[in-house]
Amino acid sequence: MNFLDGHLYPENQEKLIITAAPYGPEWMPSDYPEDIPVTMEEQVQKAVDCYNAGATVLHLHVRELDGKGSKRLSKFNELITGVRKAAPDMVIQVGGSISFAPETEGAVAQWLSDDTRHMLAELDPKPDQVTVTVNTTQMNVIEHMEEADIVGTSMATPQGRRAYSEMVVPSNPAWFEEHIRRLSAAGIQSAFQFYNINSYETVERLIRRGVYKGPLVMNWVAISGGMDAPNVYNLSNFLRAIPDGAKLTVESSMRNVLPINMMGMAMGLHVRCGIEDNLWNQARTARMSTVEQIEQLVRISREFGREVASGKEARDILQIGVFYDTVEETLAANGFAPNRNGANQGFLRKAA
Repeated sequence: MNFLDGHLYPENQEKLIITAAPYGPEWMPSDYPEDIPVTMEEQVQKAVDCYNAGATVLHLHVRELDGKGSKRLSKFNELITGVRKAAPDMVIQVGGSISFAPETEGAVAQWLSDDTRHMLAELDPKPDQVTVTVNTTQMNVIEHMEEADIVGTSMATPQGRRAYSEMVVPSNPAWFEEHIRRLSAAGIQSAFQFYNINSYETVERLIRRGVYKGPLVMNWVAISGGMDAPNVYNLSNFLRAIPDGAKLTVESSMRNVLPINMMGMAMGLHVRCGIEDNLWNQARTARMSTVEQIEQLVRISREFGREVASGKEARDILQIGVFYDTVEETLAANGFAPNRNGANQGFLRKAA
């Protein structure tokens, strides 16, 4: 991305898109009973509450009545139907793991099989986005957490520690290329989750080869544990590589969430919050619900002078439902340099 004179002025920035992640499949309801919805009615209402607070993208997972993360696509269909009816302008983004919660006590948290995750392209009603990871990656979500972050929760037990420190995101080339094709064919936007610069570079190559022909919408996931650490050097390195047409949301964990979001907000990027990422206020003197975290970001955004996008405005900014016919059109629309004629179509960064 290029940051020209005046890029910090709100009139030169897009309206802010806030993504809410209120379902947190890594937690059990007993970890935060005041804010973890369990029944389908509660899960739909949680989405409505987030939307009314100012979040226009919903990162969606589903729970069963026993409180565990659901691995049944029928439950996803049910929740999507409820949210579509209750908050029709909200962008629905399904978490591509389906649910990474352990199957049984003592098991390692893991993403579902390749074939099962492909079935996300068959959800009915279809979501607006499905998150897509590229390149198999360690996802030790505990590595950058402090003991006080998880004390008293299920994650602090020996079983919980093992489950979430040993988790791996499976995403090999044959799988993610096919997955992207299926999502695009279904009219579902791939919301790429970039854990470091090499995962971004892989997606640029996919675009240059014509595997993906759509808007480049992404999260920079800075939670350590096999992914980027949340610091200004890693963020700056990432921003130097991506094109001006990309739509970037910053994401981190626990008390890193607010500072990373403030950095992103100031720079004209977009933000994410919710109990899937963080449970605490910045002094760690009290828990913060997802709605409280959203309201905090709305207040800060207003102090910056940056307006928060409505649901319809967020859809326009993210170009939901937009796909391109050719590689050349995709590159130009996203701000990439064109492919070389007759040469290796590899990583080229961005247009000058």
